[in-house]
Amino acid sequence: MSNNLLQGKNGVIFGALDEQSIAWKVAERCNEEGSKLVLTNAPIAMRFGTINALAEKVNAPVFGADATSDEDLENLFKNATEHFGGKIDFVLHSIGMSMNVRKKKDYTDLNYDFMKTTFDISAISFHRVMQTLWKQEAMKDWGSITALSYIAAQRVFPDYSEMAESKALLESFARSFGYHFGTRNKVRVNTVSQSPTMTTAGSGVKGFDEFFNYADKVSPLGNASAEACADYCVFLFSDLSKMVTMQNLFHDGGFSNMGMNPAVLGL
Repeated sequence: MSNNLLQGKNGVIFGALDEQSIAWKVAERCNEEGSKLVLTNAPIAMRFGTINALAEKVNAPVFGADATSDEDLENLFKNATEHFGGKIDFVLHSIGMSMNVRKKKDYTDLNYDFMKTTFDISAISFHRVMQTLWKQEAMKDWGSITALSYIAAQRVFPDYSEMAESKALLESFARSFGYHFGTRNKVRVNTVSQSPTMTTAGSGVKGFDEFFNYADKVSPLGNASAEACADYCVFLFSDLSKMVTMQNLFHDGGFSNMGMNPAVLGL
C-alpha cells in the first residue's frame, strides 16, 4: 500500500545484494512510495548478487562503487545527480563486512589488518559517503541520510567480533556529521539499530540462528523484519521525520529495553 510519502524525491541506496538484503526491501518500498532511485554496491558484491533484477523492478540505474574509494564515490554522486537532474533527497548506507568473522577468528585473536579493513568498509565508508556528498553539495536541504546499525555498538555480543566497534564508530559518525549537515543544510543523519535479520550477511555470523530465536523470544513484539525496517526507513526519508537527527533509533521489537523475559526460561 502506497501513501506517496516519497513522491518527487530522489534517493541513493547502498548495499542491495539479493532479495534477503534489507537494502533490497528498502529500495522496493521507496519505489512504491514514489521515489526515483539509484542503486549502488561494490563491484565484487554486484558480481555475486542479483542487483540488476532489483534495478529492473524499481526502474533504477546501477552505478558500481567501492565505498572505501573517494574517487568511486565522487563519480557515483556525480552520476546520480546527473541521472536525477538535481540533488539527492535521501541516502541509505547498508554496508558491512568483517574478514575476522568470515575467517572465524576469535575476538581474542584478531588479525589487525582484517580489523582495519572491517572499519574501513563498515564504518569509515559512512564518513566517506557523507564527506563526498558534503563537498559536492549534492544533498537537498531537509534531506535524510540513514545507516543501518546494531545493538552490539552498546552491548556485548561476543560472536559479533569487531563489527561491534564498527557499529559504534558508525553511530558516532552519524552524530558528528549530523551536526554539520544539520547546521548547513538542515539535512538529518540517523542510524537504525535493527533486530537480527535473516539476511545473507547476518546468517554468516556464528550461532546466528540460535541468537535470532533468542532475540525473538526476548522482544515483546518479536524481531523486526526486513520489510518492517524498510517501512521505518521510508518514514526517516519522508517529511514526517523532518526534526529527527543525530539519533540511533532502535527498531528491534523492544529488545534493547529488555532485561529478562520469562518466555526465554520457559516460565
